[in-house]
Amino acid sequence: MNLLEAGKDKDEIFEATGQTVGVNDASFEVAEGEIFVVMGLSGSGKSTLVRMINGLIKPSAGEILIDGVDVATCSDEQLRWVRREKVAMVFQHFALFPHKTVADNVAFGLKIKGMSAAERRERAQAALDQVGLGARADSYPDELSGGMQQRVGLARGLASEPEILLMDEPFSALDPLIRSDMQQELIELQRSLKKTIVFITHDLNEALTLGSTIAIMRNGAIVQTGSAEEIVGSPADDYVAAFTKDIDRSLVFTAGSVAEPGEALELAAADLKSALAAMERLDRDAIHLVDDGKPAGIVTYREANAALGRKGSTLRDVLNDDFPAAEPDTRLFDLYELAQTGLPIALTNGDGRLSGIVEPKAVFAQLSAGGA
Repeated sequence: MNLLEAGKDKDEIFEATGQTVGVNDASFEVAEGEIFVVMGLSGSGKSTLVRMINGLIKPSAGEILIDGVDVATCSDEQLRWVRREKVAMVFQHFALFPHKTVADNVAFGLKIKGMSAAERRERAQAALDQVGLGARADSYPDELSGGMQQRVGLARGLASEPEILLMDEPFSALDPLIRSDMQQELIELQRSLKKTIVFITHDLNEALTLGSTIAIMRNGAIVQTGSAEEIVGSPADDYVAAFTKDIDRSLVFTAGSVAEPGEALELAAADLKSALAAMERLDRDAIHLVDDGKPAGIVTYREANAALGRKGSTLRDVLNDDFPAAEPDTRLFDLYELAQTGLPIALTNGDGRLSGIVEPKAVFAQLSAGGA
């Protein structure tokens, strides 16, 4: 600890003492209901970190607070309460009992709690239903595929109804296609369960897919914490930049990240002259018209200007109601086709109102930034 405080790094301390620095001053907060991903290479300290959270490893210093209980210093009784009521862990290698049925594996922790057999079975069945394995309750682990076995491990974690799920590289032993399926299943499951999840991985793509917040570890320390867009768009140092340089930015950044304010004209009050004036003021080639805040169509400068010279033409004559639209969280990858229209893309919020616009050039500028 004295060497750490003196500024020595992990390798220097090992050379001097033979002791390994597992985690070094890793400070972070996890919000209720989010998937907090800790990402790092082997030996970075991520698995040690997650084992500290549930008290399997005691830190040399610092605090680990779960709803006010300091897991680092609490009594054995308090730690048992945290493990029983607050936290469950899903392991990398399934850790299923081969001689027990799927339902009995899922219910094992409930048995330790002293729950009755009938209630254990009911809770286990409900957890298996959540992960899509309700019909396999009486099967044995060796009758299931790797992906199914990992879902059993997830169901076992869910059966105790914890507030926090700790997942230590749970999908790393799976084939790539199955792994991708499990990632999507976890995302879908989280939409309904809204658990607080701390997810450990060495795979940056997995981190970017799952994490609402991502912490990147190196040599026991957290070098950057942020959203996927922050990690890829503004890497904290050369180490993070090297990790992210080959990432497909179109799968990370969203429409909201390149949006401009959704300035538009009210359809009922606008005419050709006001539409042209607005486009000139905003230096845009097109502008949206809204009806009670909801996009009703788009008009281009060229068409509005041409119509102005035609006797009897009105704004509605050149209003195009077949315009590109998306939601703010749409990935740039999914905007390609819309951007090819050449028209600005309308972004709408939950009630259908215009919340911003995305110019096609902004999409391609963001994507090209990664190679700059």
